[in-house]
Amino acid sequence: MSELKTIEILGGGPGGLYTAILVRRLLPDVKVRVTEQNPEGATFGFGVVFSDRALDFLKADDPETHELIVPHMECWRDMTLNLPNGSVTLDGVGFTAVGRLELIEILKGRARDLDVEIRFGTTVRTVEELGANLVVGADGLNSLVRRSFEGQFKPTLEYFDNHFAWFGATVPFDTLTQTFIETDKGPLNAHHYRFAPGRSTFIVECEHETYKNYGFDRMPEDESAKLCSQLFGDVLQGTELITNKSMWRQFPRLWCENWVAGRKVLLGDAVHTAHFSIGSGTRLAMEDAIALVHALKDHPDLDDALAAYQAGRPPIARKIVDAANTSATWYESFGVKMRLPPLAFAHDYLMRSGRITEERLRKIAPRFAAEYANAQATGV
Repeated sequence: MSELKTIEILGGGPGGLYTAILVRRLLPDVKVRVTEQNPEGATFGFGVVFSDRALDFLKADDPETHELIVPHMECWRDMTLNLPNGSVTLDGVGFTAVGRLELIEILKGRARDLDVEIRFGTTVRTVEELGANLVVGADGLNSLVRRSFEGQFKPTLEYFDNHFAWFGATVPFDTLTQTFIETDKGPLNAHHYRFAPGRSTFIVECEHETYKNYGFDRMPEDESAKLCSQLFGDVLQGTELITNKSMWRQFPRLWCENWVAGRKVLLGDAVHTAHFSIGSGTRLAMEDAIALVHALKDHPDLDDALAAYQAGRPPIARKIVDAANTSATWYESFGVKMRLPPLAFAHDYLMRSGRITEERLRKIAPRFAAEYANAQATGV
């Protein structure tokens, strides 16, 4: 029998910290440590968004942590699509959001209250130097753990065609909003939502041709932010976008065939990515953590536990990742879709991931569904 006594977690984001919290709660005799290469208090990005029911898993599994997070979340019941020829409100399409740094601070405090050792500003150069019974790679897209055992994890990594930059804004938008604009150099889209009373995430996205036409590939970060502030000046109410490593990127599409390599295991963005358009990345990482630690708890033998995690978790995560990939693909031709009437565009948008049927649409967004059905019937 392979007994578990020590766990080293590489990565101090939500997935890594929550894994440590669960280990202390469910495996109190196991020693656990988290190592993060960035300094304490540093984070990239702005807000983390969840669908309105996405934290139900946390409430069921860990009500104490759920109660710590919820008071800090911004919540709304509707979604707004802004188009050049009108706006559409999607009732019942609710979301919640919290600042990424705030979420990390909450989880860090909870972990320390449970006596988890956390090292910040520490670079690990080889996985072998960690020397634990189990190493958990929660270290993101550029995961050292995955790269060190790539032949065993068998990752596939590709990139979507669209380009995006992640900014912040000081406008507290009422709902999660998508603003689509047409310019003389091509169409652009902004995903924006508040994550604190006076702060919002503002992600600007465009197709490759628009990206090249504007010269974003040659533009410094501050110049890019200034230009995007002008392009979306109406919705930003004349305010300037805020930068934080806000360089233009293409979203990675990562999936590993194997999540376990010997006594090394991956979770979160180290093993899979889910496009931001469905707001599931952080949720998936935390659900991965739950699946892993429960497997460790339920199987006294470490190898049996890891085999259970490998067998049980990827098929569940794959459904959400596939929906995210389908959603991301929809955005690669949003400029053409903008020619549709607003209600038809909104309907096409809602159906983009393949997870919503007409019947489900009538249940979750009855006002929009009725308005769209009326427009179809009358030919408006």
